[in-house]
Amino acid sequence: MPGGKWHRPFFTPYALYGTIDHMYGWPAYEAGNGFTMAQASMNICESVGYLGYLYIFWAYGKGQWTYTNGQNRSIGGGWGGLACLFGFSLSLVTFSKTALYDSQDSLALNEHFSGYHYIGHNASGPLFFLWILPNGFWIVLPAYMIFAFGTDILQGLAIAGADNRSKVAKRTMPREALFSQSTTPPKEE
Repeated sequence: MPGGKWHRPFFTPYALYGTIDHMYGWPAYEAGNGFTMAQASMNICESVGYLGYLYIFWAYGKGQWTYTNGQNRSIGGGWGGLACLFGFSLSLVTFSKTALYDSQDSLALNEHFSGYHYIGHNASGPLFFLWILPNGFWIVLPAYMIFAFGTDILQGLAIAGADNRSKVAKRTMPREALFSQSTTPPKEE
C-alpha cells in the first residue's frame, strides 16, 4: 500500500492498480477483507510450484537452450512426466484463480457476482487498459499452457498404451509417432 515499508521502489506501480481495483487498495484493507492475503498465500504456493517446474527443467533436461530457438531442451522419462504434470496442474491453478477473481468481464466471476463492487467505479477506458488487458494475460497464457501440457500428457499416455487408432491419439500425436508404433500388441511370454 502507498506509504508502506516496501512500497518504494518495488510496488509503486500497484498504487495505480489499487485505485482501479479496490480489492487491492485501501477500501478492502480498511474493511478488513482477508481475500487479498488469502490470494497472496495461494500465489506463494503457486510460485514455489513453478520454481519446482523450472528446477526439473534445468536439472534434468537435455540439450541446449538458446534465445533464438528455445525448442532444443527437452525432458523425457519420469522426470519429463513429473515436469509435465507440474506444468499442467500449475497452469490450471493459475487459469482457475484468475477466472475466479480477475480478468475479462465474462470471466470475472467474483466481480460479476458481487455487482462489480470493487471495479464498478471505473470508466470503460481505464478499466480496459489498466484492468482487463493486463489481467487478460493471466487467462491467455495459462490457457495455452493447459493445452500444450495436456497435449503432451495425452501423447505420453497414447504412446505408453500403444494407441495409434483412437481419435485422441490421431489428434495429439506427431504423425511419425503414429506410423512408427506396432499395430499389434506385444506377445506375452
